Amino acid sequence: MMKFNVLALFFAVFCVTSPVQAEETRRIVAIGDSLTAGYGLPTGEDFVTQLEATLQAKGYKVEIENAGVSGDTTAGGLQRLDWAIGNGADFVILELGANDALRGIEPAETRRNLSQIIEVIQQRDIPILLAGMKAPPNMGSEYANAFDQIFPDLASQYKTGYYPFFLDGVAADPALNQDDYIHPNAEGVKVIVGNILPYVTEFIEQ
Repeated sequence: MMKFNVLALFFAVFCVTSPVQAEETRRIVAIGDSLTAGYGLPTGEDFVTQLEATLQAKGYKVEIENAGVSGDTTAGGLQRLDWAIGNGADFVILELGANDALRGIEPAETRRNLSQIIEVIQQRDIPILLAGMKAPPNMGSEYANAFDQIFPDLASQYKTGYYPFFLDGVAADPALNQDDYIHPNAEGVKVIVGNILPYVTEFIEQ
């Protein structure tokens, strides 16, 4: 009987004095262009804010830093990369390339820039979820074929996470885009977040 009481007392004291390790908040940096930055959107309706709120509502302890710069190309993203991940990150969502296609930048250059961005991030042991992009139809099939293939190729080569098309379900839909028919409105961003969410949660959990 005495032995049982001693063990019970020890267990009770252990439970009280042992610290409970709280799950740390994980930091995601979203590196991108105006689609990430939230061009033309009211405060709180941008992709980063909506995605962060959705993840937190599902119980994920994450904070997402918006490292999107409107008008940025892959070359611009490469130049500011040290700034974007200067404070470190647990994960990176990489969304760049749309402006390269709009400006008709050679796909080979876009590929080189994205490759260098991925290599620098991976050298810091930060996992990447690469968001794919597609060239607009007016660029022609030859350009589109070369450009569109960049993203699955790099995801396979560097073994990154991969979301095939950032604007899936939103591109070319007037109801989900602003008046320029390029940038999603708040409802369009909601669709993007809903579509990419399973990829992000799987990426985080891995």
